[in-house]
Formats: sequence, structure tokens, C-alpha cells
Amino acid sequence: MADLSTVARIRVEVLAGLTVSLALVPEAVAFAFVAGVDPLVGLYAAFIVGLVTSVSGGRPGMISGATGALAVVMVVLVKEHGVEYLFLTVILMGIIQMAVGALKQGRLIRMVPYPVMLGFVNGLAIVIFLAQLESFKFEGPNGHEQWLSGSALFTMLGLIAVTMAVIYLIPKVTSKFPSALAGILVVSGVVIFGGIETTTVGDLSSISGSFPTFSVPDVPLNLETLWIILPHAFILAAIGLIESLLTVSLIDGITETKGQNNRECISQGAANIITGFFGGMGGCAMIGQSMINMKSGARWRLSGALAAVLLLVYILVASSLIEQIPIAALVGVMFVVVIGTFSWSSLRIIRKVPVSDAFVMMLVSAVTVATDLAIAVIVGVIVSALVFAWNTARSIYVEESIDSTDNRKVYTLHGQLFFASITAFRDLFHPPHDPQEVVIDFQHSRVWDHSGIEAIVDLARRYQAADRELHLLHLSENCQRILSKANVIIDSDPEVDPSYRVTVSGLGGSDGGH
Repeated sequence: MADLSTVARIRVEVLAGLTVSLALVPEAVAFAFVAGVDPLVGLYAAFIVGLVTSVSGGRPGMISGATGALAVVMVVLVKEHGVEYLFLTVILMGIIQMAVGALKQGRLIRMVPYPVMLGFVNGLAIVIFLAQLESFKFEGPNGHEQWLSGSALFTMLGLIAVTMAVIYLIPKVTSKFPSALAGILVVSGVVIFGGIETTTVGDLSSISGSFPTFSVPDVPLNLETLWIILPHAFILAAIGLIESLLTVSLIDGITETKGQNNRECISQGAANIITGFFGGMGGCAMIGQSMINMKSGARWRLSGALAAVLLLVYILVASSLIEQIPIAALVGVMFVVVIGTFSWSSLRIIRKVPVSDAFVMMLVSAVTVATDLAIAVIVGVIVSALVFAWNTARSIYVEESIDSTDNRKVYTLHGQLFFASITAFRDLFHPPHDPQEVVIDFQHSRVWDHSGIEAIVDLARRYQAADRELHLLHLSENCQRILSKANVIIDSDPEVDPSYRVTVSGLGGSDGGH
């Protein structure tokens, strides 16, 4: 007999799964339309990807399914080559994702700086909000989309307001029932029993269908097909993993636990391989539904698995009931998700953080809205890396000391020597004005790349041209080895000069030994 805490936890997971399953339906249908495929293709993806990743993924409580970030990439492929090519692309996408996980490259998400994370969260909140605005449109008599107006608009806004009010008030009354589910049920009851005319799930498309069946994509399996699908597969794999791993990081922060990135990569890949063979459009983590699940109190794998199973139940036997749910109720739930997802604290700290971090946050948010998540994150990481390189390059300097007895000058170098700092490094030294013997101590510095090596070689040439003797102290073994291969150094004789490990001699001549 399970103890009370376990029973309570199961109840929370079941109710959270029910809430998420209802929110998955319109999203899956809408993203299928975006990709240019039948709504059932989106629903099958939500069921299969959601079930596989919930059971085997690296982040309990995270919800996966068909997403808009992937759909906008798929639409070109479907339009030019057909849905069967999409299925094969999704399979290849899954293979790539599994390879990333097997090679343990999920840790690369650590390279995403915190300002990029904030920008991603804020941008995604805006994208979710903008996606809901599609529910305020309808197809006019001329076949063109028009915005709701008049009584239809006020009805829609009123129902959304009621949904949001219920979601915010329910926790003040009880914490034993998911507020999002309560909002959906209350507004659905008002619409159904009150005879209110408004757009419902059934108005988007029928979700009635059969159990997905296994089939090999009906496309020629040759090199021509591979070259068609390969670019799309890589892009989809990258977008799917970036969105999934960033969502893992987000939920890690909420739950104060640690997800398994490589396991999530493998799970996402396996899910996409399976869904490709069963007629699904593929998918990845869904931050909106994941936030609904978290806010409903779910922490186990049960809620996500149940949400996926319920989605299949809706398709097979309960489509007529689900199709009666008003879109306004689901939009209200997503509006609450938007408010909870957006990092409002970032607005308060934006004047307190470095200008570069504030710029990166706003840039990533803007690019997320304008293009897609993968491009936004890549842009954010590149800009952050360039800012870091610039700031690091400015921190290189030397401490100088003169040994008048030996007519020797010692430069103690501080900072990092790499491509961005070589100009500043060059300007630190003035060979014609230095004494006959010069020492550069690298104990407090590090040479990071080939540009740094070349800067040392160039400096050696400058000192040779000025007829000065240059010693390099505390260089790394790797740096010594590269310089030795370039014929610019010779090893010091420890009996004659025991304190210096490397000394620069002639360049490329007979006296430039190895």
C-alpha cells in the first residue's frame, strides 16, 4: 500500500498530465498547419515524441512534441518534395541527435552564457504570445484572414480573462487541483452550457483518427535523396537539441535538480526516429507545455507519459469531446504561461549589468522573434564570445624591472596571449630601446592559439633585428615545441644559464637549433 505522500504525488501527476494533454492539442494542430501537413501528422508526433522522451529522457517533467521552431524549417521541404521526404528527414534528424548524445556532446550547452539564456526565455515568451494572436483571426468571405471584431472579439477576450482569473484564483482556494485545468474546465462549461458562440478546437480541424501505423517512407533511397534531406536534417537536429537542452537548463533552475543532457539527446533522437517511421513530423521540447507541467506541480515522468497517452485517446475515441473546448480557454492558459516564462527581473537588472550583457539579452530576444531559436542562440554565443575576447585582450600588460649589474631587462607578462591581444602584446615591447639582454617571463600568462605563437615569433625577429638577445621564461612545453619546430629557439644550457628554460637565437639559420 503506497503511503499518502506517494498517492498525493500520483494525483498531482495525473491532473498535470490531463492539463498538458489538453494544451497539446491546438499546438500540435497549429504547427502541423505551419509545416504544411495533415493535423494528424502533428498529433502523432506529439504522442510519440512526448511518450518516448517522458519515459527515457534526461529531464523528468519536461514535455516534448511538435514545435513551431521545427515546423518553420519543415515547410520548405514539404512544399518542394512532399511529406514522405519529411518523414525520412525526421529519421535522419533523430540519428544525428542520438550521435550527439552518444559522443557526449550535450555538455556543449554549458557554452551558452546566462545573458543568452535570459534572451532565449524572453524571446520565447514573446514568440508564444505572438503565436496566440493567430486565434484572433478568422477566414473571411474572400478567403483572406481577418481579425476578429465586434462581439466576437469581446467574447474571445472575456473568455480569456475568465480563464486567467480562474488560474490565478484557484491556488488561493486549493492547491490540490491544477489551476490551468480548472480554467479550461470552467470556461468550457460556460461556453457549452451557456450556448456561447466562439471558436473551438473542432473549428481548427477534426482530430479524429486511427492508431499510427509503421511504414518506411516512400522515397527513393539513394544519394540524391540523401543530399536533399541532409541539410534539413542537420538544421532540424540542431534546433531540436538547442531548444530541448535550454529547456532542460530552465527546468533545472526551477526544480533545483540536475538533468542529464546526453541522455536527453539520445532520447530525443530515438523519439524522432520512431515518429518518422510512424508518420509523425518530429519534435523537441516544448517550453510552454513544460512550464504548464511544472506549474501544475509535476516532477515525475508520469505526467508527461500520461499526457501523451491521453492525446492518443483523444485521437481514437474522445475527439468529439475535445473538439468542444473553446480556443479562448487554451489561449488564456498560454497567456499565463507567457507571463510566467518572461524573466521580468531582467528588466529590473538591465541597467545594472554590463552594457554588453544587456545588448546580448535584447539581441537574442529579437533574433528569436525574427528568425528561430537556433540562430538566436548561435548569434548570442558568438557575440558573447567576441565581447569576452575583446575584454580579455584589453587586460594584457607587463611589469618591468631592470638589472643594472647584468644590463638585463625583465618583462613579467600578465594576461592571455591570443588572436585578439597580439596587437596590444606587440605594443608592450620596444626592442631598439631595450638593453642588450631581455627576458620575458610568461609565468602569469598563457599562450592560447597559433596567433599567439606567431606574435612571439614576430617579437623574436624584432629583437634579432635590433641585435638584442631575448630569453623566454616559463613558456609551456607545447609552446616551446611549436617554437622549436619554427627554428626560432634553442634550449638553454642549464650549467651556463640554469634559470632560463628557453632562449631565442637566430631565425631559420644554422644557429637556430632544435
